[in-house]
Amino acid sequence: MARNKYPEITVEKILEVAQRLFLEKGYDNTTIQDIVDELGGLTKGAIYHHFKSKEDIICALSDKLFAENNPFAIVKQRQDLNALQKMREAVKLNQQTTQNDQLNLEMLPLLKNPRIFAEMIKSNHQHLTPLWLDLIEEGIAEGSIQTNYPKEIAELIPLLGDVWLYPNIFPATEEDIVHKFLFFKEMLEKMGVPIIDDELVDMVKVRLNQISTL
Repeated sequence: MARNKYPEITVEKILEVAQRLFLEKGYDNTTIQDIVDELGGLTKGAIYHHFKSKEDIICALSDKLFAENNPFAIVKQRQDLNALQKMREAVKLNQQTTQNDQLNLEMLPLLKNPRIFAEMIKSNHQHLTPLWLDLIEEGIAEGSIQTNYPKEIAELIPLLGDVWLYPNIFPATEEDIVHKFLFFKEMLEKMGVPIIDDELVDMVKVRLNQISTL
């Protein structure tokens, strides 16, 4: 059989089909065979040539969606904002990425998929922590951020934001999540990195209400 001269096109097609099926049927209800059936001629072997498992597919898809909608890349170019304002704007842009939110919902429950959970933590550390650190250090240099712990805070923000505040990892009611978010806000303020403002608190409340109606 002839070798695939354009493997990146095959990968893109697999991720495109998988994304649609995960959103339509849910991650747990989608099988590799379901994906094969929608690929128009590609075999199961073609999928396994690029991805070892369904978990690999959704991890790659999550990274792809973040790369396509990276809020840090957008705010980094803003000359009208200081570093603190850039961080606030990045968080708000991320809150507005509804398609990514939908995909994250379909990945649940993470505790039943430890491989995905571990990959999420690893990806956050590899990709998000350096982006946070870059802006925190920029803020320290210009004076909008005042902290002695830039590296530690850069590691802490994605860990708390994507794990501790995630209700399917730490079960919580909407009221509990808002209260935890307010704690997170106050903690960051005391650390000299007041990223969370009242507008972001309101956005989180709206997002929680939207999720509860799905």
